[in-house]
Amino acid sequence: MKNKKPIYFVYTGSSVIATTSFITLLLIHFIFSKLSIWIFVITPIITYVVSYFIFHNFIVKYINEKLKVLYRSIQKEKTKPNEKFSIRITDDVFTAAEKATEKFAEESKKEILTLKEQEEFRKEFLGNLAHELKTPLFSIQGYILTLLEGGLEDEKVNRMFLERASISVDRMVNLIEDLDQINKLEVNSLQMDFTNFDIIQLVNEIFETLELKASEKNIKLNISKTYPSIFVYADRSRISQVFTNLISNSINYGNENGETIIRFHEMNDVLLIEVSDNGPGIDKKDLPRLFERFYRVEKSRARNEGGSGLGLAIVKHIIESHKHSIQVRSTIGIGCTFSFTLDLSKEKEDKLVTSKGITIR
Repeated sequence: MKNKKPIYFVYTGSSVIATTSFITLLLIHFIFSKLSIWIFVITPIITYVVSYFIFHNFIVKYINEKLKVLYRSIQKEKTKPNEKFSIRITDDVFTAAEKATEKFAEESKKEILTLKEQEEFRKEFLGNLAHELKTPLFSIQGYILTLLEGGLEDEKVNRMFLERASISVDRMVNLIEDLDQINKLEVNSLQMDFTNFDIIQLVNEIFETLELKASEKNIKLNISKTYPSIFVYADRSRISQVFTNLISNSINYGNENGETIIRFHEMNDVLLIEVSDNGPGIDKKDLPRLFERFYRVEKSRARNEGGSGLGLAIVKHIIESHKHSIQVRSTIGIGCTFSFTLDLSKEKEDKLVTSKGITIR
């Protein structure tokens, strides 16, 4: 039956009953007695009208009662207190109900998959966090036990063990601070101080602070070409943190005698910044998860470097707090490039600014 609208059954049922009454009258007319012509006209009409209202009210009540429970169970929006559920039988309610349930099933399936992914992420996050805290805690515990068991009186080891315990404490403090910072970035509670500043000057300052670290592996830190001053509108200290993290990573995981290059491309009102290295590169399967908390491409090596595993996650949130995004592309054996955008400043400032964003003059 092609027409699935309930009104079709009302019309059909009423017509069948009206036709039946007309045929019955004909039989009575020819078999028993002669009837007035008006009876043949009025009786089917009255029968049709009465049947129509009976069928209509019965089906409307039946459909509303049955589908009301279904729609209430799959509706996400709360109905208003005085709002009554009502379906018109002139509509194709069965098709509409079928589509609604299919949509509900699809959305539920997506929600279940999302919850499963979040559960896996939560388990992995808690496992990584426990490992990160366990490593320095066990180190501190070992040093303290050694000191309590007699090492405290030995001048050759007491100071050395206390210094090593202090380093582990610092690592834990840094981890907690990073977790606190990324949490504030996620809930937008971290105060951002937007100013106009020269990003070329900022990069040169960061090169100076990381020069010694880069020289240990003979890695060159360069800007691709000589740029005039490029002013951006952003939080200087946060962007400094972004550059420090990306350049430090290129040094930590880069090849000896390698190079890290910063490139700038002005595009209308935004500035595209690229941080590239010629290191070992990152496998494609790792790229989608690179900005997750504690995710490491080379876990053992990263831990040896002493990183918290939160650096790139913080970088991502800082850039997103500036209403921009960060991407990464990489090829094994060639290197990788992190690229992000910032708003170009509409006003050029000639003021001298320190690395912490303090105006000198």
